[in-house]
Amino acid sequence: MAIRLGGHGLPIGSEDPYAFARAHREFGYGAAYVQEVTLDDRDRLNAIEQGFAAENVVLAEIGIWRNLVSPDEAVRKANLVYAIERLAIAEAVGAGCAVSYIGSFRAGTDYAPAAENMGPEAFDACIETVRHILDAVKPKRARFALEMMQYSLPDSVDSYVELIHAVARPMFGAHFDPVNLIMTPRVYFDNGALIRECFDKLGQWVVSCHAKDIKLHHQAALHLDEVQIGDGVLDYRTYLSELTRMPREVPLMLEHLNGEEYSVARDRIFAVGDAAGIEFAVRP
Repeated sequence: MAIRLGGHGLPIGSEDPYAFARAHREFGYGAAYVQEVTLDDRDRLNAIEQGFAAENVVLAEIGIWRNLVSPDEAVRKANLVYAIERLAIAEAVGAGCAVSYIGSFRAGTDYAPAAENMGPEAFDACIETVRHILDAVKPKRARFALEMMQYSLPDSVDSYVELIHAVARPMFGAHFDPVNLIMTPRVYFDNGALIRECFDKLGQWVVSCHAKDIKLHHQAALHLDEVQIGDGVLDYRTYLSELTRMPREVPLMLEHLNGEEYSVARDRIFAVGDAAGIEFAVRP
C-alpha cells in the first residue's frame, strides 16, 4: 500500500479549497488536514470535499484538542459541543476522523498531568465521553479517535484496545503517534518494537497517524524532547513499513513544525521510504 503523507507548511495564501488541494498535491502531500469551516457553511463544506477529491488528496483528520473531561462543568459542556461539531464537519467532508486527546481532570488545563487521569473513574469517563460524541453525530464515514498521551488515557496500546472494546461503537477508531508512547529509555532505544506492537494490536482500528521525532537528553532526570524528523531516534523505516502492510490507506501527518521545517521533514521521510523501496501515493 502506497503511503499518503500530509501536513502543513504549504507556500500558498489562498484558502480556496480547489487551490488549496492543488497546492497539497504539488507540495508532495497525498493527505491533508481539514480546512477551517463551520458546519452551517454548506457550500464551503461541499467545495472542500470536491476540491480535494479532484486532486486525489485524502482528507485525513480534523482536530478537536479540547479538554473533554474537565471538572469545570461549563467548560466540559462547551468543549463537548465543539467536539460534536468537529466530528460532524469531518463527516460532512468525508474526512477519515476527528481526533482529540481526552483531556485532564485538572481544572483550567487542556491535558495537564493529574493522578485522577489514570484511574478507573477516568476510564469510565472516557467511555461515556466517546459514546456521547458518537451518539450525537452518528457518523457513517468519519470516525472519532483519541490520541494516546503520556499522562491521560489511553496511555498505551493495551489501554486503547480495552477502551475500544468497552466503548463498543463501530465508528470509534484509533489514532497512532508513537512519539507519545516513548516514555522510558528501553522503549526509546527499541521503539521499532513498540511500533510493530501497536500496529499488530491496533491496526484494524487505526485511521490516521502523526509523524514527528524524539530525542533523549543526558540529564540526571529523564528528559525527552520532540525534535525535527531525522534529528531523533524514531524508527521511520519500521514505521513506514508497517503502514504499507495495512489493508487500507492510513495517512501519515506531519505536525508541530514551522515554515520550511515541513519541507525538510517531508524530504527526510521520502528519503527513508526510497531507501526501503516504499512507495508514496504523491510526490512533489
